[in-house]
Amino acid sequence: QVQLVESGGGLVQAGGSLRLSCAASGRTFSNSAMGWFRQAPGKEREFVASISRGSTSTYYAVSVKGRFTISRDNAKNTGYLQMNSLKPEDAGVYYCAGRPAGYYSVSNYPTDYRYWGQGTQVTVSS
Repeated sequence: QVQLVESGGGLVQAGGSLRLSCAASGRTFSNSAMGWFRQAPGKEREFVASISRGSTSTYYAVSVKGRFTISRDNAKNTGYLQMNSLKPEDAGVYYCAGRPAGYYSVSNYPTDYRYWGQGTQVTVSS
């Protein structure tokens, strides 16, 4: 089993930066791809970014490409999402997610992920 705990959310002005972390327990984390999703009030959960098991492949939503960077440190069982040039429309609850063990490739489909964190709130003021 894998448990995921996000941190690093908060309030930031538009144009600012935040770095989210996702601490994982369990060996499965390093043996599968992971991703970040977000959900704004009244909207469906949407894909943000995904990274393969060995960090050789990344995939971003068009809305964040060039501003956000996903990374991971398997030795530390931790994933990261560096968010720069934040916009008010980036606000929401950010969730990290892990695919099942053995699934190494990136994915933008929530149903491909088995493990989810509780989320961390990101608020961007204009």
